Amino acid sequence: MKNILLEPFDLAPFRSVKNEHFKPAFEKALKTARLEIDEITGSEAPPTFENTVEALEFAGAHLDRLSSLFFNLNSAETSEEIQALAQEISPLLTEFSNDIALNEALFKRVEQVYEGRGQLDLNTEQQMLLEKKYKYFSRNGAHLPRDKKVRLREIDKELAKLKLTFGEHVLAETNRYEMHLTKEEQVAGLPEDALETASQLAASKGKEGWVITLDYPSYIPFMTYANDRDLRKRLSIAFGSKGFHRDDLDNQELVLRIAALRHERAVLLGYESHAHFVLEERMAETPARVMEFLEELKEKAKPAALREFGMLQSFAREEDGIDQLQKWDGSYYTEKLKQKLFDLDDEKLKPYFKLENVIAGVFKIAGELYGLRFEEVKDIDTYHEDVKTYQVKGEKGELIAIFYADFHPRPGKRGGAWMTSYKPQYKRKGRNERPHISIVCNFTKPTKSKPSLLTFNEVTTLFHEFGHALHGMLADTTYPSLSGTSVYWDFVELPSQIMENWCFEKEALEYFAHHYETGELLPMEMIKRIKESSNFMEGMATLRQLSFGFLDMAWHAQDPSGIEEVKAFEVEAFADTQLYGDTPDTCMSTAFSHIFQGGYSAGYYSYKWAEVLDADAFAYFKEKGIFNREIAKKFKDCILSQGGTTKPMDLYKAFRGSEPSLDPLLERAGLLKKTA
Repeated sequence: MKNILLEPFDLAPFRSVKNEHFKPAFEKALKTARLEIDEITGSEAPPTFENTVEALEFAGAHLDRLSSLFFNLNSAETSEEIQALAQEISPLLTEFSNDIALNEALFKRVEQVYEGRGQLDLNTEQQMLLEKKYKYFSRNGAHLPRDKKVRLREIDKELAKLKLTFGEHVLAETNRYEMHLTKEEQVAGLPEDALETASQLAASKGKEGWVITLDYPSYIPFMTYANDRDLRKRLSIAFGSKGFHRDDLDNQELVLRIAALRHERAVLLGYESHAHFVLEERMAETPARVMEFLEELKEKAKPAALREFGMLQSFAREEDGIDQLQKWDGSYYTEKLKQKLFDLDDEKLKPYFKLENVIAGVFKIAGELYGLRFEEVKDIDTYHEDVKTYQVKGEKGELIAIFYADFHPRPGKRGGAWMTSYKPQYKRKGRNERPHISIVCNFTKPTKSKPSLLTFNEVTTLFHEFGHALHGMLADTTYPSLSGTSVYWDFVELPSQIMENWCFEKEALEYFAHHYETGELLPMEMIKRIKESSNFMEGMATLRQLSFGFLDMAWHAQDPSGIEEVKAFEVEAFADTQLYGDTPDTCMSTAFSHIFQGGYSAGYYSYKWAEVLDADAFAYFKEKGIFNREIAKKFKDCILSQGGTTKPMDLYKAFRGSEPSLDPLLERAGLLKKTA
């Protein structure tokens, strides 16, 4: 059978790909990429920007496309076979990456161009590419003596495998747990659609009653609505103890090893810690600045959080005689209190947020702001029948992007929501190659009686990921490594988080918030309550988010060699932000995939950092009109299309005219008046 992956492809050829195709395709792509590197280093011509830096940028293009295809599948549609392949392929890619980073002949050519940059007539994007390529070598061991280069290779290879194993353990823990319930009183309080979903899941497993899992569409409704406190406790502990059972899926040793190797690597390269290494290439720049930022927000949020927690504690005591509020009570009583104070029930809102309507709404908003048109097409290959595909067109009918959307949970799909890319945007040989962008979510599937109805939180999640997608789709740069979301990680959340703001605006809600049965628009009174409740318990929510940032920095801003117990270390890191009592059987670090598997190590603070940017930026939209095309064009031209071609603060100031203020975020969160 022909291996379609052996040759370059444009659209990802999912239907023609077999698992056995990947290894030989990677081997060939690696060989080709190495030949391309050899061609650069073997050139007798003096190094120039074009024959060295630009040539390096486009070397290994097929390997990059192959990697995108394979590792996206490993996240969205994995299997034991794909996971085993990942364990084989990852070290090969790490070795290749190290071969480039530690290639002395290649570095010398790049260094020569870099040192002569003052004499070159380079535009802003070319200057950024040159700086980025030079830093890639210097930050990956090019200046190290030979013995330390060998050690760096060993570290990188081991880290690649450890991070994969960490993620596999979390997914396996999620998939293997189920809570089988057979009595009606055990599911009392659950909304009708959550009951139907749980019942259908039980039936699919040949069981009576209801099955609850750790997938978000199952877990969140149970924790929010189930009256049985003991069952909420059981589910909460199961969710919070992933990778913490001292069995074959335990992640404690992996966490310690990953942290230790990251620190060793940073020190080897001349940095004080992994955080110092990472933050050199972030807007925040130093761990001290991150800690200052987190502490400043904590100072504003903690008094409000303590008041809110006290209010929630009193409410739970009055309602049900609960003496001590626990983690498994938080969502349940927060929802009840929200219903009491605002007469706003997520279950009453859900009929107005049919998934298909929300998708149409976000497309309409993108059309109003950026002149985009989304046309669903059925002839593009997908990796699963649930995946929808669209051609994204501009105002003149030109192709802007291919867009994939994958909305529902499956056993082979990791939890959460994310945006990714199958092909970057770039310009070469007179062509502007358009990107292939995907968003992946885990929303409740349709049942036999109802379509997929979203909670308001899920609506904001969809808008968030779509904001990332717009950043990818509207890219307009020359070089793929500077395109779309290839920006500093504390800037990358600005396009995603700003999109969430439209979910709270009447003019935007009118596009999609219609009752799925009657077509009735979400009543104005409910829109008003959504806005009023938008910062409900925001002090607690902010403190919780900050706690994750503090934990991340605790792991990565110091030498972790003295850490003996993951749980004890975590408890200490959470000490100043903890509202609920500790649950000894749970541990966040062992399932904190963002920092131990994904790319957010020493970077989790960036969600809050970007909130400052998005609140300030949206204040500009509010001032001029949320569908003001002039402001939208500025946002597109200064930020969305520019990728990483310019330093983020320069891009932001070009859009806004000044650096961001913290006040719009504090005002939006209600923390200004709460601490006044």
